[in-house]
Amino acid sequence: MAISSPSLIPSFPHRETITNPLKPDTLNPPNPILQISKCTSLRELMQIHAYAIKSHLFNQKDHSFITKLINFCTETPTTSSMAYARHLFDVMPEPDIVRFNSIARGYSRSLNPIESFALFVDVLEGGMLPDHYTFPSLLKACAAAKGLEEGRQLHCLSMKLGIDDDVYVCPTLINMYTECEDVDAARRVFDRILEPCVVSYNAMITGYARRNRPNEALSLFREMQGKSLKVNEITLLSVLSSCSLLGSLGLGKWIHEYAKKHGFCEYVKVNTALIDMFAKCGSLEDAVSLFEKMRHKDTPAWSAMIVAYANHGEAEKSMLMFERMRFESVQPDEITFLGLLNACSHRGLVEEGREYFSRMVNEFRIVPSIKHYGSIVDLLGRAGHLDDAYRFIDTLPISPTPLLWRILLSSCSSHNDLKLAEKVSQRIFEMDDSHGGDYVILSNLYARNKKWEDVDSLRKVMKDRRAVKVPGCSSIEVKNVVHEFFSGDGVKSNTHTKLHRALDEMVKELKLAGYVPDTSVVVHADMSDHEKEVTVRYHSEKLAIAFGVLNTPPGTTIRVVKNLRVCRDCHNAAKLISVVFGRRVVLRDVQRFHHFEDGKCSCGDFW
Repeated sequence: MAISSPSLIPSFPHRETITNPLKPDTLNPPNPILQISKCTSLRELMQIHAYAIKSHLFNQKDHSFITKLINFCTETPTTSSMAYARHLFDVMPEPDIVRFNSIARGYSRSLNPIESFALFVDVLEGGMLPDHYTFPSLLKACAAAKGLEEGRQLHCLSMKLGIDDDVYVCPTLINMYTECEDVDAARRVFDRILEPCVVSYNAMITGYARRNRPNEALSLFREMQGKSLKVNEITLLSVLSSCSLLGSLGLGKWIHEYAKKHGFCEYVKVNTALIDMFAKCGSLEDAVSLFEKMRHKDTPAWSAMIVAYANHGEAEKSMLMFERMRFESVQPDEITFLGLLNACSHRGLVEEGREYFSRMVNEFRIVPSIKHYGSIVDLLGRAGHLDDAYRFIDTLPISPTPLLWRILLSSCSSHNDLKLAEKVSQRIFEMDDSHGGDYVILSNLYARNKKWEDVDSLRKVMKDRRAVKVPGCSSIEVKNVVHEFFSGDGVKSNTHTKLHRALDEMVKELKLAGYVPDTSVVVHADMSDHEKEVTVRYHSEKLAIAFGVLNTPPGTTIRVVKNLRVCRDCHNAAKLISVVFGRRVVLRDVQRFHHFEDGKCSCGDFW
């Protein structure tokens, strides 16, 4: 087998710089194998290896010694340690599949996971046959590298060898397909398992949760319950994530009781996931209560609470929680600061946000991610500092993504800055012209400024490029069942349902209280005022709220989750609904929570 390029193999330290950790004894020389467990760095490992060779205590055919050296290199892989492990493997006179499996495990956790696939090809050409331990590491590497084609080839080979249904291979196959965004292929693998175990169920449930398919994740969880399979903390984490996506507070509370009954609340990760679930399902009170009862709080737990307060518009409490965290000597991380930046953004606290960003970089040495940059753009844009936001993106030390420009485009729409919106849209279309929402925002701006020719022209471009707008969808949980509604349901229907009639009556009562439909959000020039009013009436969040009023006892809090940003008309209507019908309405949109009570919103109309 070919030896790696010398440039990839770390050179041994110069003799004078080595501090030998072995303390040689000529009568009782130390055993190099026993010294490996005491290593704290690659350099020390290389010294032990060199000592073993020099003192003739090492035999090239001693696989146990080489294996321990390789395992040390692959335990916490770095570029240097993996290069050294590869060198050790390549110079073995008789390398075998066991040693390759160790190398593959290391690559799967490294910065270059797909390297394991290239080495695997060499191994196959050398006549070695993979076993059922080989495929999990290779499939994990494909998942990490998003190597769907390589993953499919491995799947085919595992079928050829008759081990595709192995208890170790199946879960990693499912994980590979879901990480490569082919969830349906993952499900086909799962469905072929005759008696799926908890690990296989976890892989499929986690895949559904990560790919935003919570209903299917929860359906599998119920199937597990029906089979009396014993769930573990991994199951609960994915199920809680699905509850969060759906806003299913009822099921989330049931999971909480289940976790307490079976001792899962001893795990900090489960408690943190419960805090996140309660907050995302609109029950900030439950999140706070659980957090305060926790005996041990790590950085993720504190961060979850900071993010929860931020998303619910409680900026001051989010910042106070950060001060408590520092008083407890808990080190913040990137999620902590993301929560703080979002808290400042939702309240227009520009200077405070800039201060937190500066502290994150300069005091805590945290490298900003795209999400942090996005929060700063949102902070500046919401507050009306559009030119500052543009300059911020344009001077970043990294290449701006379409996401950053889209955040600014949304702010341009809020402040009706058509000129800058055109400039920003051009930057977006240079990178990605397939996102329907970009065209809709710009088209709406043209319509607001009565530029109907530009509206028609842009819609034609959108159609030619086959860019599709994501439809508005809102969900509400009533009696442990989640109901979904889409914007436009009932607009073109001749026969109204009971819900539509109830919503029509609700709007009549709101008008008596002063509600005036804001039809400016409908930009079709050929629509009559009545048609525009009907269009905004049947927005998904209004349908969900009306369903809640119709199907829950008076005084019950109505909790709604929407996949897009709440529109201005629905925001105004929800404020009046909270007064006229005496209901507290908690609405989670794609950016934040809105708590409507007594005719006011927690966002202070800074939406």
